[in-house]
Amino acid sequence: MSAALRARLTQIAGELDLALSSHQLDALLRYLDLLVRWNATYNLTSVRKPSDMLNQHLADCLAIIAPLRRVLGEPLKARILDVGSGAGLPGVVLAIVAPQASLLCLDKVGKKAAFVRQVGAELALGNLQVEHARVEALDAGAFDAIVSRAFASLADFVALTAPHLRSNGVWLAMKGKRPDTELLAVPADTTVFHVEPVQVPGLGDAQRCLVWMRRRQ
Repeated sequence: MSAALRARLTQIAGELDLALSSHQLDALLRYLDLLVRWNATYNLTSVRKPSDMLNQHLADCLAIIAPLRRVLGEPLKARILDVGSGAGLPGVVLAIVAPQASLLCLDKVGKKAAFVRQVGAELALGNLQVEHARVEALDAGAFDAIVSRAFASLADFVALTAPHLRSNGVWLAMKGKRPDTELLAVPADTTVFHVEPVQVPGLGDAQRCLVWMRRRQ
């Protein structure tokens, strides 16, 4: 990875008020390099250029770190499920930046799960696990938080993952513009307690928001 990409990643972290160590910067760039190389063969993402991957994928995932710390506590020690993880977004990024958290990346596509497993091995991410399965078949206990990025509608996200969320846990759905139609369809036993706009460095005027949900008490 070039010095320019490292400088840009450092800038993104600064704009998000994230204090990343040199080791974490190295790991994120190594992850980006692996994504670029595997993508040439396995088509893990439609984004091809490393600079675009940095802005559209890594920056987008880094933007949820501070909100997660605010809701789950600092330092982030939660057990987190990344459902429909794809190429490990945001699970791998979370595992690198929050080493005290425990991450499980779940995807039903074998080549994507294999890629994330390889990333975990090459980066020695002891807090990262990978499952190749459908969420309905997952047997992994309960999680403090379940995160999704472009996985499903809010209603389906909640319905499919509810058995895996602790009673006091939270769902976090990463969305583009505010999903008003989806919000109307959230199950009655689920509370949307915050729809949080986020500004992702490098994406200009592109709209991003985080939809926070929990079980209705």
